[in-house]
Amino acid sequence: MEKYYEDKQAGTVTVRKSTRARRISIRVNSRTGVSVTVPSFVPYKVGLAFYLSKRDWALKALERQRQKVDSGESLAPEQVEELRKKAKEVLPKRLAELAKEHSFSYNSVRIKHNLSNWGSCSSKGNINLNLNLVRLPDELRDYVLLHELCHTVHHDHSPRFHALLESVCPGHKARQKEIRQYTLL
Repeated sequence: MEKYYEDKQAGTVTVRKSTRARRISIRVNSRTGVSVTVPSFVPYKVGLAFYLSKRDWALKALERQRQKVDSGESLAPEQVEELRKKAKEVLPKRLAELAKEHSFSYNSVRIKHNLSNWGSCSSKGNINLNLNLVRLPDELRDYVLLHELCHTVHHDHSPRFHALLESVCPGHKARQKEIRQYTLL
C-alpha cells in the first residue's frame, strides 16, 4: 500500500509499506522520483517525517542524477545490448575469481538491467548483477561482487555480514559511500 505526497522541488514522494522492511529507507531515482519504504507497522506520517528530515540530501541526489541524465549518460537500446554483452563476458568471470580467492560458493549468476540495485543474492545463492557494473571503476565493481558473495553466507546486513565484508574488502564503508554517486542508468 502506498501514499503520495507532492513536493514542489522533488515532485511526487511515494511512501510505501513493506512487510520485509526492518527500517525506514529512502531511494532517489531521477526517473521514478523519491520513494520512502517503511516497515508495515510504521505509520505513513513517520515515513513522510523521515523524508522531510532527509529532504536536502534527496534534492541534492536528484540534482546530481538529473545532471548525469542531461549530460547524455543514459543509454540507447543498442548501447544497452552492447553493455550487456560486455557484462556477460566480464562479470561472471570476475565473480568466479573473487569467489575462489575468498572461498565463497554460489549457485548461479545472472546479468540484468536493474534500475534499483547493483546486485542481489537470493537465499539459494543465486546472484543477480546489474550490467552497469562494467561502467564502474574496478574497485567499486569488486566491492559490489564481494558484497553479494558475502550474502551467500549472511543473508542480511547484520554486524556479522559487515565483519565478513570488511575481512574480504577492507575499507568497504568508503566504497559504499562512493558508489552512491553513480546512477543505475
